[in-house]
Amino acid sequence: MAVIHRATLTPSKLELLEPWLARQPWAGTGGNLERLGSYRFDDPDGEVGIEGFLLRHGTETVHVLLTYRAAPLEGAAEWLIGTMEHSVLGTRWVYDGVGDPVGRDVLLRALRGEQQQAALEVHDDAGAVVQRPEPDVRVRTVVADDVGAAAPASVSAEDGFAVAGSGEDRLLVARIPSVSGPSRRRLVATWADGEAVIAALG
Repeated sequence: MAVIHRATLTPSKLELLEPWLARQPWAGTGGNLERLGSYRFDDPDGEVGIEGFLLRHGTETVHVLLTYRAAPLEGAAEWLIGTMEHSVLGTRWVYDGVGDPVGRDVLLRALRGEQQQAALEVHDDAGAVVQRPEPDVRVRTVVADDVGAAAPASVSAEDGFAVAGSGEDRLLVARIPSVSGPSRRRLVATWADGEAVIAALG
């Protein structure tokens, strides 16, 4: 269960992401940043917030997996997107989830059919549940039969993927979502005006 607090964020998530995306070679150039939707997964230990975004950046649709932490992640400075102040939880360190082991692990479990997308609960200041909204992005695991079980070794950032791990734990996270994936086992996101592969098991 993903708990969402009625809180003020400074800066907002999009304000935090905009300058970071402007520095990413895969994220296109220029244009306004628009949120198309998001999905969440639960951290089994209940410590790390995990949220994936589908965004329109100029003319490009991009996928970003974020992790939210109450303290810096040791050895992960290169993956830090920035910090924001949460009016309920305090300072949150926000990471590119590709570089966060908790973020990678939930995607691997989802791809193996071991973890489902989190249900959402909105809590008020007293901690009471005031809403259970439907997510605006639905995520499901698809096992396709039109490609081999293993992804080509050449899949890389140039193909719109970030690659993490190796062997059975080789995770492909789509930076630029596409209608097909390079692997047989895929994580597919569906939102109001689109559907695309957001991760694959390599």
